[in-house]
Amino acid sequence: MVADRPVEVHLLAQVTETSPAVMEQLLAEMAADYVAYDHGFMLVNVAGGYRYQSHPDLTAYVERFVLEGQSARLSSAALETLAIVAYKQPISRAQVASIRGVNVDGVVRTLEQRGYIAEIARDPGPGQAVLFGTTATFLERMGLASLDDLPPVAEFVPGADVVEALEVGLRIEIDRPEVVAAPDGDIGSVDRPEGNDVDVIDGAEPLGIIEALDDQD
Repeated sequence: MVADRPVEVHLLAQVTETSPAVMEQLLAEMAADYVAYDHGFMLVNVAGGYRYQSHPDLTAYVERFVLEGQSARLSSAALETLAIVAYKQPISRAQVASIRGVNVDGVVRTLEQRGYIAEIARDPGPGQAVLFGTTATFLERMGLASLDDLPPVAEFVPGADVVEALEVGLRIEIDRPEVVAAPDGDIGSVDRPEGNDVDVIDGAEPLGIIEALDDQD
């Protein structure tokens, strides 16, 4: 209760002068008792150690008490970056940027300041870029014992049928006739081989759709 971070089993065993195996058994029994008697708190294994924390059923009340008047939540960009680092670590800032498609320098600095990520290695290649990974604080805040507890990415990837449906929905159907240029200066219409009408601009050489529209501007 007095520790400011999860306490490792071997340290608890050392302090109480018991063996780690006995301590593991005692912790498991205590955790089971808290659940059985429906306490408002739990004993959980998080970030390589054990800690007391409020029961998930009381989340709304705890948040109301702790977060009242605060607005320090991570932005969507920060959460996306943190997820990339968590699943792809060790990873460089440039690699994160290539995945997200935007500059991530500011977001990475924010995550470092919050203690969620840290420099864990250097790329042996040219430039020796800094490689980032998640920290124990990340595991603690996410309620994970280790990175192995991260949910599989496959659970969040849509199936092939969903991807195909999205692709079809994003296609742009062009209903207006295509515009091309024709020799006498006016916009006219000609038949394409397959029977579709094609607008023409008289008095010019044939042009593509975009070029013809630019000329009219």
